[in-house]
Amino acid sequence: MRSALALCLLLSGVACTARAPTPEKGAPAALEKPSAPAPAVPATSHWELEPENSSITFVCKHVFTNVRGMLQRPSGTLTIDDAAPAKSQVKASVAVETISTGVEERDTHLKSADFFDAAKFPEISFASTSVSSAGGGAFKVTGDLSMHGVTKPVTLAVTASPPFNHAGGIRRAIEASTTVNRRDFGLQWDFPGEGTGVVVGDTIKISIDAELVLLP
Repeated sequence: MRSALALCLLLSGVACTARAPTPEKGAPAALEKPSAPAPAVPATSHWELEPENSSITFVCKHVFTNVRGMLQRPSGTLTIDDAAPAKSQVKASVAVETISTGVEERDTHLKSADFFDAAKFPEISFASTSVSSAGGGAFKVTGDLSMHGVTKPVTLAVTASPPFNHAGGIRRAIEASTTVNRRDFGLQWDFPGEGTGVVVGDTIKISIDAELVLLP
């Protein structure tokens, strides 16, 4: 009974206060919803990816288990035309050397000639060829994905936040996702004797989180 009363008092306190909880020391502060309207940006705006707050993550099957990895500090530029999305453009790239799965031996193997061959093909890049609105801040972005010396068309499902003020500038947040088959890009390695696509799955799910900074 005493614990139930304490819980009720706690919930009542949360409901009656508008103050956000204090983040733990060292934890990134959560973005608060702006109380003011979104800042105005030009009809056609130009943005730059901020590498520190942007990343590319991927998921690949190891037999039946999901193995996750990350490509860090991507760079790129975007031209966004909210009124005419077809005029928008995206260019982005990331260094293969930044790949990390949390296992040094596996990361070294991924950078080797068995997979990405980072010494010969040091960069993965994307350049849009078409952009269309899907409504509600969502977009379909088709473009050329180049990695391991192969270029193939892919389509990204993209959502974009409204512009917001932060750190003395205007920013937007972007989330994007797509799926590719590694063999389409010449990544053919399989563990000997285990069969095709068993130890390393063929289907790769890719997610992109990016923070954009408005350029002058």
